[in-house]
Amino acid sequence: MLALFLAVSMLSATASAQALPQGVQKVTSVEGITEYRLNNGLRVLLFPDPTKSNITVNITYLVGSRHEDYGETGMAHLLEHLMFKGSTNHPNVPKELQDHGARPNGTTWFDRTNYFETFNATDENLLWALSLEADRMVNSFIAKKDLDSEMTVVRNEFESGENDPDSILEERVMSTAYLWHNYGKSTIGARSDLEQVPIERLQAFWKHFYQPDNAVLVVAGKFDEAKTLTLVEKLYGPIPKPARQLRRTYTAEPTQDGERSVTLRRVGDVQAVAAVWHIPPGSHEEFAPMEMAGRILGDAPSGRLYKALVETKKAASISTSEYQLKDPGVFIAHASVRTESSLADARKTLLDTVDEVKTKPFTKEELERVRANWLKNFDLALNNSAAIALQLSEWQGMGDWRLLFLHRDRIKKVTLEQVQKAAEKYLIASNRTVGEFIPDKAPLRAEIPTAPDVTALVKDYKGEAVVSQGESFDASPENIDKRTIRGDLKGGIKLSFINKKTRGNQVVATLSLHFGDENNLKGKDFAAGFAGQMLMRGTAKHTRQQIKDEFDRLKASVSVGGSETGASVRITTTKENLQPVLTLVAELLKESTFPQTEFDQLKQQMLAQLEQSKSDPQAIAFLAVQRHLNPYPKDDVRYIRTVDEEVESVKALTLDEVKAFHKQFYGASHGEFVVIGDFDPETTQKQVSDLFNDWKSQQKFARVKKEYKAIEAESVVFETPDKANAMFIAGLPVKINDTNPDYPAMLLGNYILGSGMNSRLFARIRGKEGLSYGVGAQFVVSPEDDSGIFMAFAICAPQNAAKVEASFKDEVGLILAKGYSADEVEAAKKSLLQARQVSRANDGELVSRLAGQRFYNRTMAFDSEIEAKIQKLTLADIQAAMKKYIDVSRMSIYKAGDFKKAAATN
Repeated sequence: MLALFLAVSMLSATASAQALPQGVQKVTSVEGITEYRLNNGLRVLLFPDPTKSNITVNITYLVGSRHEDYGETGMAHLLEHLMFKGSTNHPNVPKELQDHGARPNGTTWFDRTNYFETFNATDENLLWALSLEADRMVNSFIAKKDLDSEMTVVRNEFESGENDPDSILEERVMSTAYLWHNYGKSTIGARSDLEQVPIERLQAFWKHFYQPDNAVLVVAGKFDEAKTLTLVEKLYGPIPKPARQLRRTYTAEPTQDGERSVTLRRVGDVQAVAAVWHIPPGSHEEFAPMEMAGRILGDAPSGRLYKALVETKKAASISTSEYQLKDPGVFIAHASVRTESSLADARKTLLDTVDEVKTKPFTKEELERVRANWLKNFDLALNNSAAIALQLSEWQGMGDWRLLFLHRDRIKKVTLEQVQKAAEKYLIASNRTVGEFIPDKAPLRAEIPTAPDVTALVKDYKGEAVVSQGESFDASPENIDKRTIRGDLKGGIKLSFINKKTRGNQVVATLSLHFGDENNLKGKDFAAGFAGQMLMRGTAKHTRQQIKDEFDRLKASVSVGGSETGASVRITTTKENLQPVLTLVAELLKESTFPQTEFDQLKQQMLAQLEQSKSDPQAIAFLAVQRHLNPYPKDDVRYIRTVDEEVESVKALTLDEVKAFHKQFYGASHGEFVVIGDFDPETTQKQVSDLFNDWKSQQKFARVKKEYKAIEAESVVFETPDKANAMFIAGLPVKINDTNPDYPAMLLGNYILGSGMNSRLFARIRGKEGLSYGVGAQFVVSPEDDSGIFMAFAICAPQNAAKVEASFKDEVGLILAKGYSADEVEAAKKSLLQARQVSRANDGELVSRLAGQRFYNRTMAFDSEIEAKIQKLTLADIQAAMKKYIDVSRMSIYKAGDFKKAAATN
């Protein structure tokens, strides 16, 4: 295989639309995505996007929890983990992923499993990614020793989910709603199956389903299509099509013949009610009207359930979703209810609101609102080739990737009559699972249709025109500086513009405003936080719903918020809509009216969130370390409250205090505005000047500094009864900033220690010892203040918390005593630098980077200098820096979990 890979790397782009590589057949092309098929049955989707400097390789296997047999629950997900344990020609997958600076993952769902990597667009990286997935398809180890260690990791992931009552409630409702179909079983599987699955059965499952005729390979981003197609054929073509008959599922859920109920009793602080109704398969023509019906019910703040439950304070929050699957799925509605409110009242209101659809028909305004939001999100997603590459997994799992566009067409065409008819047909009492069982002498039943012939549906489908393409952009620091237009407005805003052609004429922007200082902000941080969260909830000209509708109409994804020291805006839209979006954003910042009803709703939501965090191990441990490492007086803007203090502050806060803060502090006297994409810089500069130059803050601004404080170490254990998963955190204040000569060495040293799937902590605590599903370390510094923080964390079973702590301390001790190896350091340099390049290639991340640079009067040259210093680092440099700043004995340790129960069962 190695010789083959080397030969393939030197191939030239000989394939063309007229002369495909031998063994490759073109199937179809829709809106820029082209499908090919190899002789062994592998489907290949190519989605070239020259505007990106990254490539995403995504391989989807058409196997998920739906295909699991008795005793096999969780097997598809367990294999997802084992596929990262290595294969014949790629024995250390986590290391390779990190070496190539990739953003990888694998996911498992009901109908499919996928593995993907996003990486810097080079021929070397593309060859590596394609060869990795080809080798993993047929040569993965799937070994007993890996199963033994990874099974405990998966079990830890299982236990992590057990900490969330909302998640478990949904599992219980789903398992009650489905009597026979595997959609009623969680993809994580049964604990007994995870712990007892024989390796031979797991290997047989893998060999049966992980084959080319059951896989779809997607390549999206910046690549040469002809060369890539030739490369794919060379790597995957030799894999033989298996002789076995692919195992298909055939279980059909019978028509539900009466309302079902389930009750969950666990430790928690917030009540909840959930209900599900069976609906048609995702490919069925009735799914589109059912999806629109679900959105009308569940949208916020216009949705009927939101108005009936949240606005009346019967519930703190609501959510809905439609499971779009290959076989008939469900519509699910969920409400969180504070303990001081009536769960019975919330349950009755939720069900009554759905039931009254028949007597209170949907309106055209409701349909057009949710349709506009859906289509806006679709258009924005289509501009992101990497995101589409991953979304195609879901549609292929339903039967064919072209359903993505077919469903879009159905959403566009669906009528109010169809939406109403679908809701009345499926949202009936005998078809739902919730609450109690009620006998019914004359039950009304909904017959759920089977999936249509998808091949016939998409046979002649052509789709719409391909969206406009953009330019190829070099995301190096030097080119970014070269392309950046900088300027200052007289009002106080600093401008940074990068004007370039983008896919779909997309524009990404961010606006940062700064106000207040250490003295004038005393005692006002809580009002400031609420003021920021209220900015999108109503102005003198627009209600909250009208604001949402207008952004949908403008195809803009916008977030506006604020804290005690500033406000921020993030915008993703298109060239033609940038100006009206900026006008509306200025209105939100300057003319918010802070409606009393919205303020009351926000308080209820905040109280529910705080009450839920009281029993969550992760929230408890993180809050403890943050409070310990930031010891400031209660009236200081840097003070971190306890949960009880937060609750009391929410209850005591008045709307007048929020309005007063906005009036006194908000203004554009200090700020940064960054835009990247296809726009007119001159017009945009004039508009921003007109909107903000005369808007001044009434209060003095001075950056609130974070002071370094030598904190005495402490070790604290928190008991969280009935929580299957525990949290471990270690924290240490570090006197350093990013201009310190030691910073590059510390950055790389921590990267090797705790960043990514090939880090020391990950390799030992998860990979070798199987003690944690998620483990890592963070090293956070300020550009100007010597107030860095080193923090390590891990989730684990309560009975393993002490082992995690011991392994962490031992591993750090080994590094401080012996340092890293030369191979580790060289691989980490390459990986870290590629990861930084991937970040710069993302416009959404780059706008934030440029805004921060303007605030600190920097350019991308600073990034270049840091990276040049990283390149020159020696083993001695890194070990000296780590020994200088990291001391295990000075670290504060926090553990939260149900340790008493764990001790009693051991």
